[in-house]
Amino acid sequence: MHTDISIVVPLFNEEESLPELVDWIEKVCGEHGYAHEIIMIDDGSTDDSWKVITELAEQYPAVKGIKFQRNYGKSAALNEGFKAASGNVVITMDADLQDSPDEIPELYRMIAADGYDLVSGWKKVRYDNAITKNLPSKLYNAVNRSISGIKLHDMNCGLKSYKRNVVKSIEVYGEMHRFIPVLAKAAGFRKIGEKVVVHRPRKYGHSKFGWERFINGFLDLLSIQFVSRFGKKPMHFFGTWGVLMFLVGFLMAVWVVVERLMIGVDYGLTNRPPFYIALATMIMGTQFFLAGFTAELISRSAADRNSYLIETRLGLRD
Repeated sequence: MHTDISIVVPLFNEEESLPELVDWIEKVCGEHGYAHEIIMIDDGSTDDSWKVITELAEQYPAVKGIKFQRNYGKSAALNEGFKAASGNVVITMDADLQDSPDEIPELYRMIAADGYDLVSGWKKVRYDNAITKNLPSKLYNAVNRSISGIKLHDMNCGLKSYKRNVVKSIEVYGEMHRFIPVLAKAAGFRKIGEKVVVHRPRKYGHSKFGWERFINGFLDLLSIQFVSRFGKKPMHFFGTWGVLMFLVGFLMAVWVVVERLMIGVDYGLTNRPPFYIALATMIMGTQFFLAGFTAELISRSAADRNSYLIETRLGLRD
């Protein structure tokens, strides 16, 4: 059966919000006649979230579920949701009701009609704490724009829409869900836009993220910039620097020997600092080269990087 939209919802301990969220999504999709599926990924919840998902699946044929054995994080949940999605357009949203399903029609239109590869939500007006979340988020996004070159105001917004081939072409792992636009750009998808979306106050529960996400996020951004350039060819980085360092050290060593033999300096090689600098530089160059060689071997055998222990699949084939 043709599916217009796959709505991917990662969640952790959100049992109270799920019935209202699914009912709202069904109402919006029904009004616009979308053939849709709702894929809910329970990221090892310790409450009754999976029980609620099971009950919703009995009530709504569009609801499908994936349950992790333990908590792996949002990136793992999104990655499995992307694998399972069959819609021409894939929309992600958080399960806490702070993302409005009323945004679905416009997000779908921007992909299906305007031809965007990816559209990211922009929570221009936020209901979070101004000191602990809003200000750090603005600084964080400014750094992201500067480093990545992608001009989005809210790269970490959970409300996004994608062409199907975008989510099938990227791999989300670790904490890289914050940088899906960067991953998409690195995969060759250039038409990335944004849409101002409504940010609603949290109705149930509390935020699952703390201050550490900003520090970790900055480190992840540096990592993803490196991986996007050299992930498939690490030898180009490590090998280049290794060869250059070895050559510099080797030339320094040659100069020290020539100076000793030809010019006739009256002290031994091992008494001169340049000798040790040359030796250290050659050793470091060799280590860089070997690191690149090892990285090449690892990068060619990393097919199982996303290996998660899934306890149950509901309405989805293994």
